Amino acid sequence: MQRKMSLEALARELAARAGADTTGRSSETVFGGHERTLRQTAIAFTAGRSMAEHESPGDATLYVLQGRVRLTADGDAWDARTGDLLILPDVRHGLEALEDSVILLTVAKT
Repeated sequence: MQRKMSLEALARELAARAGADTTGRSSETVFGGHERTLRQTAIAFTAGRSMAEHESPGDATLYVLQGRVRLTADGDAWDARTGDLLILPDVRHGLEALEDSVILLTVAKT
């Protein structure tokens, strides 16, 4: 297992892939997976792309590696930019990229 990685380099790579993909998205699991309790996934979005409302399988945070995003849940909205950490609410929520963005999503399944 790899013990060290550059999240900045991964963010640049994923942003380039998202920009070239018709979906405007690209992602890579950096730690864990479906078989583990903890999972960390880097996700890149081009501006205007979103993640539709969904449930979280456990406790989760979102760290903005680059760009600016908006998290929505229960009629509330929180904007976050590079370096911000959002604690995801335990209700249905969605995410929109306000500009080209890369996030690190961390989920601890319950």
